[in-house]
Amino acid sequence: MNSIAFVGTYPPRRCGIATFTDHLFQNIQSVGKRNDRDKVIVLCNENDDLTAYQNRSNFWLLPMNNRADYKQMAKKVNSSDISLVVLEHEFGIFGGEAGEYIIDFVKELKKPLITTFHTIFADPPMPYRRIQQFIADESDAIIVMNRQAISYLKRAYRLPEKKIYYIPHGSPKPRKKERKSLRHFLGFENRKVLLTFGLLNRGKGIESVIASLPGVVEKVPETLYVIAGQTHPEVKKREGEAYRKELEELIKRLKLENNVKMVDRYFSEDELVSYLTACDLFITPYPGMQQITSGTLAYAVGVGRAVLTTPYEHARDLLNGCEELILPYGDTKAWEQTLLKLLSNDEELHKWENRIREIGEATHWPNVAKQHLQLFSKLIEETNGEMKTAGGF
Repeated sequence: MNSIAFVGTYPPRRCGIATFTDHLFQNIQSVGKRNDRDKVIVLCNENDDLTAYQNRSNFWLLPMNNRADYKQMAKKVNSSDISLVVLEHEFGIFGGEAGEYIIDFVKELKKPLITTFHTIFADPPMPYRRIQQFIADESDAIIVMNRQAISYLKRAYRLPEKKIYYIPHGSPKPRKKERKSLRHFLGFENRKVLLTFGLLNRGKGIESVIASLPGVVEKVPETLYVIAGQTHPEVKKREGEAYRKELEELIKRLKLENNVKMVDRYFSEDELVSYLTACDLFITPYPGMQQITSGTLAYAVGVGRAVLTTPYEHARDLLNGCEELILPYGDTKAWEQTLLKLLSNDEELHKWENRIREIGEATHWPNVAKQHLQLFSKLIEETNGEMKTAGGF
């Protein structure tokens, strides 16, 4: 296998796709003993710190808002020793309406293409449908991180199932030996710690958990709910810190100041894993049921942390067989009862930790990298490394 090219955002960009691409790339280098022969085509903009890529010949920069460069980059790939292109697709990281500029790259590309769809709609609206249909048709294989997404793609785009492959979202391994020291460092000792993490916005459903806490705190007074993360930048532009202030007022009204802690700042990935390792229960109370992939849920399961969640798409798929941990959004009484059951009974909590840890083993990054490498080898063997005719739109 010659060189593989990965297309996506990349650190130091603070972006979920950048973090995903970085972990996938690094683990494939390590597991596959690739010796840095592969390339990363980095989507960048004028605000990115490009000094991180200087003197790194295997990093090719693609200005996201310069449409002409997409076609030129495909030509550069075509004339290189690259055997396979892996596209990390998310609508918001490419230029144009709904990221349509990536079509120019795919149209011109003559090397085998594998696309990972990070967002998939059950019923895709325009213009997303038009763009995703083209990419799906032109891809030699498609990776999804949720088994339910297979039926969505088949139905929406009339794709053959043999073209679609399920590989779970990667996650870090547990840091069990560090748990005691991390709990001390973070001030979690002698507390029952619930954690919700991510950019703060109304789609997180945090108020529904806070509303269920008075009854929990009455019986488990050491309960501490940590809400970690800064406000989403687009939300901040639109309404400032209105949602955060509403949550703070709710906390005060319910007299939960000693039981709810909001940490308003950016968290590095290492910090996130530290908080996940140190907490007792990770919570994703999202009201929207269509979320096909949640990186934070994948990470929590990967480190073996017990989870309580609403039944959105990724949760139902990843936690199959753990239905007791999946609760209706906004059902305050159900959340209160389940939180009490878990927080007042260490044996019950540890039972679910062990079950989640079993699920998480398949999602650890080295295992995910192996599954990708197997697919890469299969596709390259099937295509014999031959160039293909550029597509049309």
